[in-house]
Amino acid sequence: MAWRGLKLYSSPAVSSLGCLARFTRLQSSVPEPVEEEETRENAQKETSVARRKKSNFAGEEIRPFSSFLTDTFGRNHDYLRISLTERCNLRCQYCMPEAGVDLTPKQKLLSTEEVVTLARLFVSQGVNKIRLTGGEPLVRPDVVDIVSELNKLRSLGLETIAMTTNALTLKRKLPQLHKAGLNLLNISLDTLVPAKFEFITRRKGWEKVMEGLEKALELGYNPVKLNCVVMRGVNEEEICDFVAMTEKKALDVRFIEYMPFDGNKWNHNKMVTYQEMLDTIRQRWPDLEKMRDGPNDTSKAYRVPGFRGQMGFVTSMSEHFCGSCNRLRITADGNLKVCLFGNSEVSLRDTLRARTSEEELLKIIGAAVGRKKKQHAGMFNIAKMKNRPMILIGG
Repeated sequence: MAWRGLKLYSSPAVSSLGCLARFTRLQSSVPEPVEEEETRENAQKETSVARRKKSNFAGEEIRPFSSFLTDTFGRNHDYLRISLTERCNLRCQYCMPEAGVDLTPKQKLLSTEEVVTLARLFVSQGVNKIRLTGGEPLVRPDVVDIVSELNKLRSLGLETIAMTTNALTLKRKLPQLHKAGLNLLNISLDTLVPAKFEFITRRKGWEKVMEGLEKALELGYNPVKLNCVVMRGVNEEEICDFVAMTEKKALDVRFIEYMPFDGNKWNHNKMVTYQEMLDTIRQRWPDLEKMRDGPNDTSKAYRVPGFRGQMGFVTSMSEHFCGSCNRLRITADGNLKVCLFGNSEVSLRDTLRARTSEEELLKIIGAAVGRKKKQHAGMFNIAKMKNRPMILIGG
């Protein structure tokens, strides 16, 4: 690999710049709808390495997995989360500090070309799942173009294009996103009570979120994942109401333990643990069943027998899953974060704009991944550490 500089990838839809010189032209493909059976996603994970062995990249054999994305504990990082924006049309208490945040100037955010360039590089090294986050990703005007360009990476091994959204504008935008290749969807929804929604988010819009949810189900997203941050004294009494939604709908409700980030006034007493939530659900549904989890799943999966959907618990605080972590994050301003709770970051934006060679960029990424710690510092230490507010990290 003898590059003079890392060129930005683009397409006529987003720019007139040239494609990456090393990369072959890709054929876009429309993803199949997500199937109901839980085994579908796990089967994709198990076959991804086998498929990647057979694929070619500019006429070269792709290694089973890149050493640049493997840390010192043997964890292969095949899941990349890219924040598209720091802006959001809600002001959720656990995500956005009450006083707001200072937004990064537009010229210091990743451009469309830079987002696609980095995505392509990570996919070439073994990433098979990309999730678009924010802020709120749907406030970015070119979000459909980005999904369309990511969809062209499937022949390199990309299998899943996912998005986490608050769904305020989802009803209108989802048909285009679905057509462009978005095949997995998470909707953030912390309450089923409109007045409480306004309290948590500091904005109106509950009805629009529910309309977006119904549109996702109508288009065949199966399951639609609902992210619910559970906070004592706020919404813990709604846990069973969320579970009841899974009886008739193809939903995967994911109850998330309240986590500390800058400015969200985290308090241990406000956190409802996974075991507490589980006990609450079992009081109403004693026959609750544990389901099989995938090797890198962040959520512990359960279902009520006979219900169409399921639920899960993201136990970052009470029972961390750092040992199987396969995730990396790129912030909207182009910093690589190897741990959600770590405050160490490396600027890939500056490296790109300096026209650094691919070899050097991969070395920088590999060095950052290599410094990833075995596990996070624990919830009480995390609460004392300096880190970005959640909105500036990307959910």
